[in-house]
Amino acid sequence: MERHDMIKELMEAADQKMTPKQANIIRAAIEIFAEKGYAATSTSEIANRAGVAEGTIFRHYKTKKELLISIVTPMITRFAAPFFAEKFVNNVFVDENLADMDTLLRELIKERYEFVKQNVPLLKIILQEMAFHPEIQRGYREAFVTNVLPRFKKAVELFKEKGQIGDFPTETVMRLTISTVAGFMIARFIIMPDFDWDDEQEIEYTLRFIRNGLIDG
Repeated sequence: MERHDMIKELMEAADQKMTPKQANIIRAAIEIFAEKGYAATSTSEIANRAGVAEGTIFRHYKTKKELLISIVTPMITRFAAPFFAEKFVNNVFVDENLADMDTLLRELIKERYEFVKQNVPLLKIILQEMAFHPEIQRGYREAFVTNVLPRFKKAVELFKEKGQIGDFPTETVMRLTISTVAGFMIARFIIMPDFDWDDEQEIEYTLRFIRNGLIDG
């Protein structure tokens, strides 16, 4: 799968042309926010790593908070780490994946695995900061409601009609699926990144866990 270029994606999402210095600022901020968290990061640290004067940051961003939001908002609205990207929905919720639940779940897990693998620093930032910033929470909700909810509900209802999902409310099926896949990604890439994982086997274990839980409703 093609490797994501975070700076390029952020520029496209923001629909603006970044100068080389601005791109360096964004890259440095992503790295340090992911390493230390937003609150523990100073703009002087970002400037030092970016190789620019601290005043250069404030020519582009009025505050450190504005810099954070400029990084996170495009991530959410375009990709919404780790589930709610329009591109993700278009890749996963296609007719050929709706033939059976296993096919859809496997595609969902593998697609999100590849995406998170290439964007761990941004995932760390979102997980660290979501609880503290209403703007991030709002973007997350809006992306889910707009891009994912209708397609996910349609797929769940279809599999329920086929007898592939037990007698669970549709919203419960979505919650259980999302929380299980998100838990796998967080454990794999953030909590235990250095563990000797067999990723293909872990994907199959995750698929089996979701499938067996949902079929016995």
